[in-house]
Amino acid sequence: MTRTIRNVALGAAAAIAITGTATAQTVQTAEAREATTSVVLVHGAFADGSGWRGVYDRLTAKGYRVAIVQNPLTSLKDDVDATKRVIERQPGRVILVGHSWGGTVITEAGNHPKVAGLVYVSALAPDSGETTAKQYEGFPTAPDFVLDTRSDGFGFISDAKFKAAFAADTSDRDAAFMRDSQVPISMAAFSTPVSMAAWRSKPSWAVIAREDRAFGDGMLLHMARRMKADITQVPGSHALFVTQAQAVSDVIVRAAQATRQGGEQAKASGN
Repeated sequence: MTRTIRNVALGAAAAIAITGTATAQTVQTAEAREATTSVVLVHGAFADGSGWRGVYDRLTAKGYRVAIVQNPLTSLKDDVDATKRVIERQPGRVILVGHSWGGTVITEAGNHPKVAGLVYVSALAPDSGETTAKQYEGFPTAPDFVLDTRSDGFGFISDAKFKAAFAADTSDRDAAFMRDSQVPISMAAFSTPVSMAAWRSKPSWAVIAREDRAFGDGMLLHMARRMKADITQVPGSHALFVTQAQAVSDVIVRAAQATRQGGEQAKASGN
């Protein structure tokens, strides 16, 4: 009888220990998930997510979880919805990065509660109630950025102007591949207003290519300064997300570190 009681007691103690260990592991897992910073990369018009490969490789080598959105480019809503689906799959906080038209997308999608910071890579940044098209008002036209709009309302960059407009600092071979793998965008998307600009409430960073010929002079800096973004200027074309992958990655890492520190400070102060 005594042995039976002792065995039952030992079994109960073991069960309690296992349960306690499992609970501790669950808490640690939750804390690790909360501490995780994920990066979500959003491409722009006339491109797809594969252009982010250099940025992806650099960030994952540093231990970041990175996901890439494949925008349908059929409407602002469709692209925002595609981005939110990817955001929701990420653990912990998210640094949301957009190139070109992807800037408009992250301006809307960035209101998601998981998003801690925004990085604009030669990207558009409308304010609340503004359309993408409005951002071009008051700035000179970009003469090399010639669009071929089809009868169905979708637009491509002119084949003859593609390298000069989009990828001037790439090789002829790479520019030809990018030209021939273009993803057209519904031109109506540029006339859809943003409902709420996430950069109004969340910290933002901007990486701007000095030789970007997709926008008129001063347009990118104007948008970045209006956001009060942390601005980094680099040499390069509109394809800087490909050709300046290291510089872009460095800014993303800086944004991730800054938002993590800010979150830790807020947690420590009880906010």
